[in-house]
Amino acid sequence: MSNRHDDPVRRKRAQVAKWTLIANRVGYLLLALAMALFVIAFAFGFSPTMASLIIGSLVVSFILLAPSIVLGYAVKAAERDDVERGL
Repeated sequence: MSNRHDDPVRRKRAQVAKWTLIANRVGYLLLALAMALFVIAFAFGFSPTMASLIIGSLVVSFILLAPSIVLGYAVKAAERDDVERGL
């Protein structure tokens, strides 16, 4: 049996986990930015620029979050399965 650190599948899984964590953090940050911009625009008046910033940050956050959440759960499930099998 090979060492856990030598396994190419585990290395790739760790790399995917790292990138999904980054995408999650950036995605949620952009979602928070969109909410903050919406509150500011609501308080001071909507402009076309503000609406574009809100929509843009929402779209990018959804593009980042959708696959990163799914891949994050997949990595966690694969790791949990490996532990249950004793690998």
